Amino acid sequence: MRILVINPNTSKSMTDHVRRELEKIKRDDTELTVVNPEHGPVSIESAYDEALAIPPTLELVRQANDEGYDAVILACFSDPGLDAAKEISDIPVIGIEESTMHIAAMLGHKFAVTTGDSARAPSKELDARLRNVETAYASALSMDMPVLEMDAHPEKAKARIMELGREAIEEEGVEVIILGCAGLSGYADDIEQELGVVVLDPTSVALKVAEALVDLGVRHSKVRRFARPPEKEIK
Repeated sequence: MRILVINPNTSKSMTDHVRRELEKIKRDDTELTVVNPEHGPVSIESAYDEALAIPPTLELVRQANDEGYDAVILACFSDPGLDAAKEISDIPVIGIEESTMHIAAMLGHKFAVTTGDSARAPSKELDARLRNVETAYASALSMDMPVLEMDAHPEKAKARIMELGREAIEEEGVEVIILGCAGLSGYADDIEQELGVVVLDPTSVALKVAEALVDLGVRHSKVRRFARPPEKEIK
């Protein structure tokens, strides 16, 4: 099967990081292509960044359909443009946030999500409601680190997550921690070993969900919510 992984920001370093980690866990019969748009924000850390990233990301989703891919993964924890991508796609489009929140709710009573900035914490709570997993959502663990710093300094990022994770486990009864950024790919095993709870790397989760959906031959329903948008002139 052929899967296109889209890093919706323009950081080639982060794109290479995601590619390296996914190549380690993909199935032998899975062909991965990992790309990023040529234009847009270098990192996605606000609703404004998300809005800027959506048009070039949707163009890559269109290309994946035209080029015969079997599935697409949006490798940003904000899932920018996910609903729109599902509307224009005839193949499965997997958001790393949506898929991982559902898996987290299956694996423990309460889950927490890391986020780079405390200003983004409310959006994670809202996203948990949108995904219908709000009863399992505990909190956002604010790292106070920019996305590009997390990608560039893994040991510093891991130490901060471990600090926040211990507090969440003790004070909120958290049993699952989601690493809420594609730039944290590959960090989960070390953190899980240290904390003793389930730690999910959302990009890895999304890859395995995508492989499973392709095997099952299922895709998004086109009856209502993800119906193809009406054709119209765009000026």
